[in-house]
Amino acid sequence: MSLPCGVGIGLKTDYLEEVLSAEAGTLGFVEVHAENYLVDGGPFHRHLSAVRELMPLSLHGVSLSLGGSQALDVAHLAHLRQLIDRYRPAQFSEHLAWSTHGEYYLPDLLPLAYNDATLARVCAHVDQAQEALGVRLLLENPATYLAFEASEHAEADFLTAVVRQTGCGLLLDVSNAVVSCTNHQRDLHRYLSDLPLDAVGQIHLAGFACDQDSMGEALLIDSHDDAIADEVWAAYAWVLGHTGAVATLIERDQKLPPFHTLLQEVQAAQAMLEQI
Repeated sequence: MSLPCGVGIGLKTDYLEEVLSAEAGTLGFVEVHAENYLVDGGPFHRHLSAVRELMPLSLHGVSLSLGGSQALDVAHLAHLRQLIDRYRPAQFSEHLAWSTHGEYYLPDLLPLAYNDATLARVCAHVDQAQEALGVRLLLENPATYLAFEASEHAEADFLTAVVRQTGCGLLLDVSNAVVSCTNHQRDLHRYLSDLPLDAVGQIHLAGFACDQDSMGEALLIDSHDDAIADEVWAAYAWVLGHTGAVATLIERDQKLPPFHTLLQEVQAAQAMLEQI
């Protein structure tokens, strides 16, 4: 499965009418959070079915907890497999993060210590997920705000090892890369260069919020509630120069702008793809 090399958006109810009436080629695809559709019917499924007839679909999971210390939820995997079989998405992606503890689900994507024990666990979970879902999973690089003393590997090296050992792909969230590298005072281009760019199957672009930490240093928050920043556009251009054209998603989850405003970002990204 693979997405066409175009630009898509996250499917929101606010944009449904415009998406259904969009001229052919305006959007390359749409993406939805899989967990919003783990029911048998209802308006979300009616809307998604109508859109799916018009364009390719990407499913984005947010709660598999691939980095968690406990076993994956096999019932959740089964529900995701039913959704995949129902809609035959062009891609399925998840996060390098954890979100479960015992019986509790934490509604956040929490960071990992990058050591050998975590690497073995993440690889085992990715293998299990790919087998259960019947797809090649794309793993997304995280936006983080702290690092662990227990880490033995750089994040890019850790992601590379997971990709090489499991055969999964990489969902390169350029905005997350800018956020993390700013927060940890890392060299952005060095980080991007060290990623397995040959495995990138999709790119995400989004806005972020700017704050300061207790030391007065810049602190970026992965908020998905603003226009794409200049730093992200510049990093996106750099990435495309090394990967070639790749399917790209414009993420906006809060403070949704008018559709025509979002479409301007879609068109800007599409123009950059066409220059490759």
